[in-house]
Order: sequence, then structure tokens, then C-alpha cells
Amino acid sequence: MQQHFVISIISDDKPGVVEMLSAVVAENGGNWEDSRMAHFAGKFAGIVRLSATAQDSPRLKAALQNLAGADFKLQIEDALAVAADNRQTLQLKLVGNDRPGIVKEISRALAARKINVETLDTRYGSTPWSGEPLFSAECAISVSEDVSIDGLYDELDEIADELGVEIDCEETSSAL
Repeated sequence: MQQHFVISIISDDKPGVVEMLSAVVAENGGNWEDSRMAHFAGKFAGIVRLSATAQDSPRLKAALQNLAGADFKLQIEDALAVAADNRQTLQLKLVGNDRPGIVKEISRALAARKINVETLDTRYGSTPWSGEPLFSAECAISVSEDVSIDGLYDELDEIADELGVEIDCEETSSAL
């Protein structure tokens, strides 16, 4: 039987962080399944979903915990196996002048409709023509088959008008 867990890691950004982590996983019977990792302000941060047999899990967890220390901040959480369900996936894309509250308004609208945020990538920069602060976001959301997509589109249009941003929403896939 496979056991699944999610680890989060933060370290100083330097070459070899992923190699060190992946070596510990491979050498201790783990399987690297999914991950998101990035460099932020001199730090390297990531989240990884791993699996291992029930026999290898304690050894893998112990080896990962040994990485934690001065160079790594690491947290290990038990997780569930990924299961398919009847949800459709939508991709939201937002761009506009930066202002406080953009993520709050979008996430509030999604939570009110019991829509799950699967991924969220945001960027802060400046417009090329004026240098004004520019905020952009891409968000994958999963929507249960009993949720009205039309109502969501209407609410996102209202939020876009209110915040002065552009929001595009399109279906990317449907689970079987």
C-alpha cells in the first residue's frame, strides 16, 4: 500500500537544492509525484507530493527530517492519494493596475460558490508604457457539476468592473 505526503521546503537560493532533495527521496524509496518550486527574493520555496510504500515511508520521512536544519526549513504532512471526481477545471486570467484587495475579492467570490482554487500564480511588475504597477494572476479552479458557471461569469464581470481589471475565464477540461 502506498502512503502519500506533501512536503514544503524553504531554503536560501543556491544551486543543488532540488538535487539534494530528490536524492534523499530516491535513495529512501520515495517517488516524486508533483511539485511546484520557485525562487523568491533570495529564497527557494517549494511544495512536493511524494509517495512511498508503507515499508519505506518511515525511512523516507526520517531522511527528509534530517535535511531540515540551518539550510532547509522543511515540513512533512500526510496526504491522500489523488482521486478523480466529477469536477470541471476552469482557468482564470487577470491583469490590471495593481491595488490592494484583488486576490481577496476573487478568492471571496470563489469561496462563496464553494469553488476550489487548484493553483494560483501571481506576478507584480510594471506596465511598459507608463511604469505603473501591474498585477497579473493565473488561477486554475475546479468547479463541482452542481455549480452554476453562468453566475460565476457574471460575478467575475462585476468584480472586474469594480476593480478596473480584465478577467478572462475559460474551461480547460472536464473530469470523467
